[in-house]
Amino acid sequence: MGYLSNVTSVFKKETKSYFYSPMAYIILGLFMFISSILFYFFNLSNSIGTLVWMFNQPIFALILIMFISILTMRMYAEERKNGTEVLLFTSPSKVSSLIIGKFLAAYFVFIVMTLLTLTYPLVIMIFKGKFTIQMVGGYVGLLLFGSCLIAIGLFCSALTENQIIAAILSFIIMFFLFIVGSFATMFGGAVTEILKWVSLFYRYSDQSTGIFRLNTMVYFISITVSLLVITVLVIEKRRWSQG
Repeated sequence: MGYLSNVTSVFKKETKSYFYSPMAYIILGLFMFISSILFYFFNLSNSIGTLVWMFNQPIFALILIMFISILTMRMYAEERKNGTEVLLFTSPSKVSSLIIGKFLAAYFVFIVMTLLTLTYPLVIMIFKGKFTIQMVGGYVGLLLFGSCLIAIGLFCSALTENQIIAAILSFIIMFFLFIVGSFATMFGGAVTEILKWVSLFYRYSDQSTGIFRLNTMVYFISITVSLLVITVLVIEKRRWSQG
């Protein structure tokens, strides 16, 4: 099998594992339930035609962090717990194809989550609102933001065989990268710029202005790719240490 075939095979297997079990449906259902409550309070009850709460308010980002931590906790930890990691080590397939396949499967579930939220701008347009360029920018930022969170979750899942620990660890890392930008105003000069640079939420909310910043897109893609590479290196190191 070629490299792309290996990635596709892992992607299909992992996607089926999500949707052939209650996990994906529970995550999607709870996510939409909570998001719809927010949509009601922020939009419908106040007759507001924007989705600022999705792209500029921290509450929605926190919801994403919580659900993606749960979504990704089993991605690799399950392999170690079930003992199938040893089979992977002896497989001729490259570790990177496994990691990319798992990442794409979780990202597919996230894309489904994102597509479901398109019902909100649709409702807004039904009530004579508009689908604005700010919403487009917000959704682009949301997809990029989600890719980083999933890469973080996959990395944490590769560190332990305990899914709960993986979820807690990924949540802590995501939450830190989420709040670090809020400390930027406490300092000045280079420290402030560094904290803003590290903050995922600062970049995410910045994209919702409707201005597509190349440096923001490159930042998200670079963080995602870097974390996937680090995850591969962590697994490869364990592979060689076990002979």
